[in-house]
Amino acid sequence: MFSAIIAPFLKDRLLHLLLLIGLALAVLHPAALAQAPGAIHTPTLLTLCGLMLLTKGIEVSGALDHAGRRMLNHLTHERTLALFLVAFSALLSTVLTNDIALFIVVPLTLGLRNLAGLPIGRLVIFEALAVNAGSLLTPIGNPQNILLWQLSHLSFAAFTWQMAPLALVLMALLLALTAMVFPDQRIAVRLPDEAARWQGSLMVFCSMLYVAFVVSVEWGHPAWGFAAVLLGLAIVHPRLLLQVDWSLIAVFALMFVDIHLLTALDGMGNLLAPLAHSTPRMLFLVGVLASQVISNVPATILLAQWVPPNAVLAYAVNVGGFGFVLGSLANLIALRMAAERGLWLRFHYYAVPFLVVSTAVALLLLKA
Repeated sequence: MFSAIIAPFLKDRLLHLLLLIGLALAVLHPAALAQAPGAIHTPTLLTLCGLMLLTKGIEVSGALDHAGRRMLNHLTHERTLALFLVAFSALLSTVLTNDIALFIVVPLTLGLRNLAGLPIGRLVIFEALAVNAGSLLTPIGNPQNILLWQLSHLSFAAFTWQMAPLALVLMALLLALTAMVFPDQRIAVRLPDEAARWQGSLMVFCSMLYVAFVVSVEWGHPAWGFAAVLLGLAIVHPRLLLQVDWSLIAVFALMFVDIHLLTALDGMGNLLAPLAHSTPRMLFLVGVLASQVISNVPATILLAQWVPPNAVLAYAVNVGGFGFVLGSLANLIALRMAAERGLWLRFHYYAVPFLVVSTAVALLLLKA
């Protein structure tokens, strides 16, 4: 049990990097270290913990994997296959978070490697783009939205309505690009159903608990909601608690700490303070560029200290997930799972132009 929990912490290179950065910043400004724990936004971490547990339960149930396999076995053309995988990825990411969506869809895609001529790497690239585009719709689609939802105090519906125009336009553009890139040639998909892995009762239990948890967060009680999720899964499926990658929670906690230590350095306040008075267009561009450099979750934590958690910031850090691979952790997860030579370089062939188009779309929507 101990090794199952501790192993992800030992293997997580991002966690180790954040620890080293935190130590270096603490040396530069030791006085700021005492206030570092208070910089962690606890409601956001509790919300993320609850969602990780529930989405892992849905993943482990095998229901979505089973449904995906059955759908794939009825597809007869490469273009239709690509459109299905892109749409499936985007839809899952709106409710299961973008990384869990990839953990379901990418293995399905890799299972098609034996089909001669099928561009598996390109499919994974488009799935990464899809989860970034789909997850921006809801406040539970990705970590940056979870944080902004908590800070903005918007309702679930209000946050979704705020993001809907951008999500709909980007998904339409991505589906159009998918139809252009993938040819309409015939294929024969045959994946085993593996119905024995499908645990319907676990799927139903996690789905019901999922709705209750989102409602508890909506009402401002993420701690009670997380406690209920933890207790419920400990009773129904205790082994599930060991299958969650708890090191990811440590990663996000360290992001809060590192950003706090960074902003405490001499001169950083003077450098960032003007953002509070910048125009929406300038703030948006700063958010996009910051996401390209330090990834969109740390960019959100940093910018939220100086500007309101409004639509401009939400659009910026979500659009910033496209472009360079570092823009979103989902990009790193997808490409690492595919493990195909040259895929990281090819990712930018599609992702960078999509960033440019997404930026233009977002600016037009914000102006409207």
